[in-house]
Amino acid sequence: MRGEGLIGMTMDDESTATSIPFDKPTSARAYGWMLGGKDNYAIDREFIRRTLVEFPECVDIARQNRLFLFRAVRYLVQEAGIRQFLDLGCGLPTDNNVHQVAQRFDPAASVVYVDVDPIVLAQGRALLADNEATTVITADMRDPEAILANPDAQQLIDFTEPVAVLFLSVGHHLKDSDDVGHGPRHALRHIIDTVAAPGSHLAVSQIVHDDPVKAARMSEQIDAAGIPWQTRTPAEVDALLDGLEPVEPGLVNLNDWRPDPNQPLLEPAPAVLQPYVGITETRTDVYEYGGVLRKS
Repeated sequence: MRGEGLIGMTMDDESTATSIPFDKPTSARAYGWMLGGKDNYAIDREFIRRTLVEFPECVDIARQNRLFLFRAVRYLVQEAGIRQFLDLGCGLPTDNNVHQVAQRFDPAASVVYVDVDPIVLAQGRALLADNEATTVITADMRDPEAILANPDAQQLIDFTEPVAVLFLSVGHHLKDSDDVGHGPRHALRHIIDTVAAPGSHLAVSQIVHDDPVKAARMSEQIDAAGIPWQTRTPAEVDALLDGLEPVEPGLVNLNDWRPDPNQPLLEPAPAVLQPYVGITETRTDVYEYGGVLRKS
Protein backbone atom coordinates (compact mmCIF):
# COMPACT_ATOMS: atom_id res chain seq x y z
CA MET A 1 0.00 0.00 0.00
CA ARG A 2 1.22 3.49 -0.80
CA GLY A 3 0.10 6.26 1.54
CA GLU A 4 -0.34 9.97 0.95
CA GLY A 5 -0.17 12.25 3.98
CA LEU A 6 -2.21 15.37 4.78
CA ILE A 7 0.83 17.54 4.13
CA GLY A 8 1.39 16.05 0.68
CA MET A 9 4.12 13.71 1.82
CA THR A 10 4.46 10.32 0.17
CA MET A 11 4.96 7.95 3.05
CA ASP A 12 7.21 5.55 1.16
CA ASP A 13 9.70 8.30 0.24
CA GLU A 14 12.42 8.24 2.88
CA SER A 15 13.83 11.59 1.72
CA THR A 16 10.81 13.54 2.91
CA ALA A 17 11.79 14.06 6.54
CA THR A 18 15.09 13.07 8.10
CA SER A 19 13.67 13.26 11.64
CA ILE A 20 11.12 10.53 10.97
CA PRO A 21 12.23 7.01 11.98
CA PHE A 22 12.26 4.62 9.03
CA ASP A 23 14.31 1.79 10.53
CA LYS A 24 11.62 0.61 12.93
CA PRO A 25 7.82 0.74 13.16
CA THR A 26 6.01 3.31 15.26
CA SER A 27 2.83 2.70 17.19
CA ALA A 28 1.07 5.76 15.72
CA ARG A 29 1.60 4.64 12.13
CA ALA A 30 0.85 0.96 12.78
CA TYR A 31 -2.32 1.77 14.74
CA GLY A 32 -3.42 4.21 12.06
CA TRP A 33 -3.12 1.54 9.36
CA MET A 34 -5.48 -0.77 11.23
CA LEU A 35 -8.00 2.08 11.31
CA GLY A 36 -7.81 2.45 7.55
CA GLY A 37 -5.25 5.27 7.53
CA LYS A 38 -2.72 5.82 4.76
CA ASP A 39 0.10 7.45 6.69
CA ASN A 40 2.42 4.50 7.22
CA TYR A 41 5.44 2.74 5.80
CA ALA A 42 6.18 -0.81 4.71
CA ILE A 43 7.99 -1.44 8.01
CA ASP A 44 4.82 -0.56 9.95
CA ARG A 45 2.65 -2.83 7.85
CA GLU A 46 5.13 -5.70 8.12
CA PHE A 47 5.20 -5.27 11.91
CA ILE A 48 1.41 -5.61 12.06
CA ARG A 49 1.42 -8.67 9.79
CA ARG A 50 4.00 -10.40 12.02
CA THR A 51 2.11 -9.51 15.20
CA LEU A 52 -1.16 -10.84 13.80
CA VAL A 53 0.34 -14.31 13.33
CA GLU A 54 0.16 -14.91 17.09
CA PHE A 55 -2.24 -12.16 18.12
CA PRO A 56 -4.85 -11.84 15.35
CA GLU A 57 -7.14 -9.91 17.71
CA CYS A 58 -5.15 -6.70 17.28
CA VAL A 59 -7.13 -5.34 14.31
CA ASP A 60 -10.43 -5.63 16.17
CA ILE A 61 -8.87 -4.22 19.33
CA ALA A 62 -7.54 -1.11 17.59
CA ARG A 63 -10.90 -0.43 16.00
CA GLN A 64 -12.84 -1.08 19.20
CA ASN A 65 -10.65 1.43 21.00
CA ARG A 66 -11.39 4.06 18.38
CA LEU A 67 -15.11 3.50 18.82
CA PHE A 68 -14.66 3.82 22.59
CA LEU A 69 -12.97 7.20 22.04
CA PHE A 70 -16.18 8.58 20.54
CA ARG A 71 -18.36 7.28 23.37
CA ALA A 72 -15.97 8.41 26.12
CA VAL A 73 -15.51 11.93 24.76
CA ARG A 74 -19.25 12.28 24.15
CA TYR A 75 -19.90 11.24 27.76
CA LEU A 76 -17.28 13.64 29.06
CA VAL A 77 -18.83 16.60 27.24
CA GLN A 78 -22.53 15.83 27.53
CA GLU A 79 -22.76 14.22 30.96
CA ALA A 80 -19.61 15.23 32.86
CA GLY A 81 -19.56 18.79 31.52
CA ILE A 82 -15.89 18.69 30.51
CA ARG A 83 -14.73 21.46 28.16
CA GLN A 84 -10.95 20.80 28.10
CA PHE A 85 -9.12 17.74 26.84
CA LEU A 86 -5.49 16.67 27.05
CA ASP A 87 -4.96 13.69 24.72
CA LEU A 88 -1.63 11.97 25.44
CA GLY A 89 -0.19 9.62 22.84
CA CYS A 90 -2.86 10.86 20.45
CA GLY A 91 -1.59 9.16 17.28
CA LEU A 92 -2.18 10.22 13.70
CA PRO A 93 -5.28 12.18 12.66
CA THR A 94 -8.17 10.08 11.40
CA ASP A 95 -11.98 10.31 11.52
CA ASN A 96 -13.67 11.34 14.77
CA ASN A 97 -10.57 12.72 16.44
CA VAL A 98 -11.02 13.98 20.01
CA HIS A 99 -11.47 17.61 18.96
CA GLN A 100 -14.02 16.67 16.31
CA VAL A 101 -16.09 14.68 18.79
CA ALA A 102 -15.78 17.21 21.61
CA GLN A 103 -16.53 20.22 19.41
CA ARG A 104 -19.43 18.40 17.80
CA PHE A 105 -21.16 18.45 21.19
CA ASP A 106 -19.63 21.72 22.44
CA PRO A 107 -18.03 24.01 19.84
CA ALA A 108 -16.13 25.84 22.60
CA ALA A 109 -14.26 22.72 23.78
CA SER A 110 -10.46 22.98 23.71
CA VAL A 111 -8.08 20.11 22.97
CA VAL A 112 -4.32 19.68 23.32
CA TYR A 113 -2.88 16.67 21.50
CA VAL A 114 0.45 15.23 22.68
CA ASP A 115 2.61 12.71 20.82
CA VAL A 116 6.30 11.95 20.43
CA ASP A 117 6.06 10.91 16.74
CA PRO A 118 7.18 13.80 14.45
CA ILE A 119 4.68 12.77 11.77
CA VAL A 120 1.87 13.37 14.25
CA LEU A 121 3.08 16.93 14.82
CA ALA A 122 3.29 17.71 11.10
CA GLN A 123 -0.01 16.10 10.20
CA GLY A 124 -1.83 17.47 13.22
CA ARG A 125 -0.71 21.04 12.66
CA ALA A 126 -1.80 20.87 9.04
CA LEU A 127 -5.22 19.56 10.07
CA LEU A 128 -5.66 22.09 12.87
CA ALA A 129 -4.31 25.21 11.18
CA ASP A 130 -7.68 26.98 11.35
CA ASN A 131 -8.81 25.66 14.74
CA GLU A 132 -7.77 28.08 17.47
CA ALA A 133 -9.19 25.89 20.24
CA THR A 134 -7.00 22.90 19.37
CA THR A 135 -3.26 22.35 19.11
CA VAL A 136 -0.73 19.54 18.94
CA ILE A 137 2.60 19.44 20.75
CA THR A 138 5.54 17.06 20.56
CA ALA A 139 6.28 15.64 23.98
CA ASP A 140 6.75 12.30 25.72
CA MET A 141 3.68 11.20 27.68
CA ARG A 142 6.09 9.69 30.22
CA ASP A 143 7.19 13.24 31.12
CA PRO A 144 4.06 15.01 32.38
CA GLU A 145 6.08 17.86 33.86
CA ALA A 146 7.32 18.83 30.38
CA ILE A 147 3.76 18.70 29.05
CA LEU A 148 2.53 20.98 31.80
CA ALA A 149 5.36 23.44 31.11
CA ASN A 150 4.60 23.64 27.38
CA PRO A 151 3.31 27.17 26.56
CA ASP A 152 0.82 25.88 23.97
CA ALA A 153 -0.70 23.57 26.54
CA GLN A 154 -0.79 26.36 29.12
CA GLN A 155 -2.59 28.61 26.67
CA LEU A 156 -5.49 26.21 26.08
CA ILE A 157 -5.83 24.30 29.36
CA ASP A 158 -6.93 25.97 32.60
CA PHE A 159 -6.23 23.49 35.38
CA THR A 160 -8.34 25.44 37.86
CA GLU A 161 -11.30 24.02 35.90
CA PRO A 162 -12.07 20.32 35.31
CA VAL A 163 -10.12 18.69 32.50
CA ALA A 164 -10.18 15.28 30.83
CA VAL A 165 -6.81 13.56 30.54
CA LEU A 166 -6.86 10.80 27.91
CA PHE A 167 -4.50 7.81 27.62
CA LEU A 168 -6.33 5.84 24.95
CA SER A 169 -4.69 2.61 23.80
CA VAL A 170 -1.31 3.81 25.04
CA GLY A 171 -1.12 2.36 28.56
CA HIS A 172 0.68 -0.69 27.14
CA HIS A 173 3.52 1.61 26.02
CA LEU A 174 4.22 2.55 29.66
CA LYS A 175 6.60 -0.14 30.90
CA ASP A 176 7.30 -0.84 34.55
CA SER A 177 11.01 -1.16 33.67
CA ASP A 178 11.20 2.10 31.73
CA ASP A 179 13.96 4.42 32.94
CA VAL A 180 12.31 7.49 31.38
CA GLY A 181 10.37 9.55 33.93
CA HIS A 182 9.15 7.84 37.09
CA GLY A 183 7.21 4.84 35.81
CA PRO A 184 3.72 4.19 34.45
CA ARG A 185 1.81 5.34 37.52
CA HIS A 186 3.56 8.72 37.44
CA ALA A 187 2.83 9.11 33.73
CA LEU A 188 -0.83 8.21 34.15
CA ARG A 189 -1.51 9.96 37.43
CA HIS A 190 0.72 13.02 37.87
CA ILE A 191 -1.51 15.48 36.01
CA ILE A 192 -4.84 14.18 37.30
CA ASP A 193 -3.58 13.79 40.89
CA THR A 194 -1.51 16.94 41.35
CA VAL A 195 -2.78 19.77 39.14
CA ALA A 196 -6.22 18.83 37.78
CA ALA A 197 -9.23 20.37 39.51
CA PRO A 198 -11.79 18.21 41.34
CA GLY A 199 -14.31 16.90 38.82
CA SER A 200 -11.57 16.17 36.31
CA HIS A 201 -11.60 12.80 34.57
CA LEU A 202 -9.05 10.26 33.38
CA ALA A 203 -9.90 8.07 30.38
CA VAL A 204 -7.60 5.07 30.00
CA SER A 205 -7.37 1.99 27.83
CA GLN A 206 -4.70 -0.59 27.17
CA ILE A 207 -4.36 -4.07 25.74
CA VAL A 208 -4.58 -6.77 28.39
CA HIS A 209 -4.36 -10.55 28.53
CA ASP A 210 -6.06 -12.69 31.14
CA ASP A 211 -3.05 -15.06 31.19
CA PRO A 212 0.10 -13.46 32.70
CA VAL A 213 2.40 -15.88 30.86
CA LYS A 214 0.88 -15.07 27.47
CA ALA A 215 0.84 -11.39 28.38
CA ALA A 216 4.59 -11.56 28.96
CA ARG A 217 5.13 -13.30 25.61
CA MET A 218 3.14 -10.63 23.80
CA SER A 219 5.18 -7.92 25.54
CA GLU A 220 8.45 -9.56 24.56
CA GLN A 221 7.44 -9.97 20.92
CA ILE A 222 6.29 -6.38 20.38
CA ASP A 223 9.06 -4.84 22.46
CA ALA A 224 11.63 -6.72 20.37
CA ALA A 225 10.27 -5.01 17.25
CA GLY A 226 11.28 -1.63 18.69
CA ILE A 227 7.96 -0.49 20.17
CA PRO A 228 8.00 -0.16 23.98
CA TRP A 229 5.30 -2.51 25.24
CA GLN A 230 3.87 -4.15 28.36
CA THR A 231 0.70 -6.20 28.15
CA ARG A 232 -0.86 -6.25 31.61
CA THR A 233 -3.63 -8.23 33.23
CA PRO A 234 -6.81 -6.33 34.13
CA ALA A 235 -5.85 -6.51 37.81
CA GLU A 236 -2.51 -4.83 37.07
CA VAL A 237 -4.29 -2.00 35.27
CA ASP A 238 -6.72 -1.63 38.16
CA ALA A 239 -3.78 -1.24 40.56
CA LEU A 240 -2.46 1.74 38.57
CA LEU A 241 -5.81 3.52 38.81
CA ASP A 242 -6.82 2.96 42.43
CA GLY A 243 -8.19 5.96 44.28
CA LEU A 244 -10.12 7.35 41.32
CA GLU A 245 -13.86 6.80 40.98
CA PRO A 246 -14.78 4.64 37.94
CA VAL A 247 -17.73 5.89 35.94
CA GLU A 248 -20.33 3.19 35.29
CA PRO A 249 -19.87 0.47 34.08
CA GLY A 250 -16.35 0.71 35.51
CA LEU A 251 -13.16 -0.68 34.00
CA VAL A 252 -14.18 -3.28 31.44
CA ASN A 253 -13.57 -4.71 27.99
CA LEU A 254 -14.15 -1.58 25.88
CA ASN A 255 -16.89 -3.34 23.93
CA ASP A 256 -18.88 -3.29 27.17
CA TRP A 257 -18.34 0.40 27.98
CA ARG A 258 -21.70 2.00 27.16
CA PRO A 259 -22.05 0.31 23.73
CA ASP A 260 -23.93 2.29 21.11
CA PRO A 261 -24.83 0.56 17.83
CA ASN A 262 -25.80 3.92 16.32
CA GLN A 263 -22.48 5.71 16.78
CA PRO A 264 -20.54 6.79 13.67
CA LEU A 265 -18.77 3.98 11.84
CA LEU A 266 -15.05 3.76 11.13
CA GLU A 267 -13.39 3.65 7.75
CA PRO A 268 -13.09 0.03 6.57
CA ALA A 269 -9.92 -1.82 7.50
CA PRO A 270 -7.45 -2.25 4.63
CA ALA A 271 -8.32 -5.19 2.38
CA VAL A 272 -5.34 -7.24 3.56
CA LEU A 273 -6.57 -6.90 7.17
CA GLN A 274 -10.22 -7.69 6.48
CA PRO A 275 -9.84 -11.43 7.33
CA TYR A 276 -8.97 -10.39 10.91
CA VAL A 277 -12.08 -8.25 11.45
CA GLY A 278 -14.47 -9.99 13.85
CA ILE A 279 -11.95 -12.43 15.34
CA THR A 280 -12.61 -11.19 18.87
CA GLU A 281 -16.10 -12.64 18.67
CA THR A 282 -14.51 -16.05 19.28
CA ARG A 283 -11.09 -15.19 20.73
CA THR A 284 -11.62 -13.33 23.98
CA ASP A 285 -8.51 -13.56 26.17
CA VAL A 286 -6.72 -10.58 24.58
CA TYR A 287 -8.69 -7.33 24.55
CA GLU A 288 -8.61 -3.60 25.15
CA TYR A 289 -9.48 -2.80 28.75
CA GLY A 290 -10.30 0.50 30.38
CA GLY A 291 -12.90 3.13 31.04
CA VAL A 292 -13.39 6.60 32.47
CA LEU A 293 -12.56 7.59 36.05
CA ARG A 294 -13.39 10.73 38.03
CA LYS A 295 -11.32 12.72 40.49
CA SER A 296 -13.42 13.68 43.52
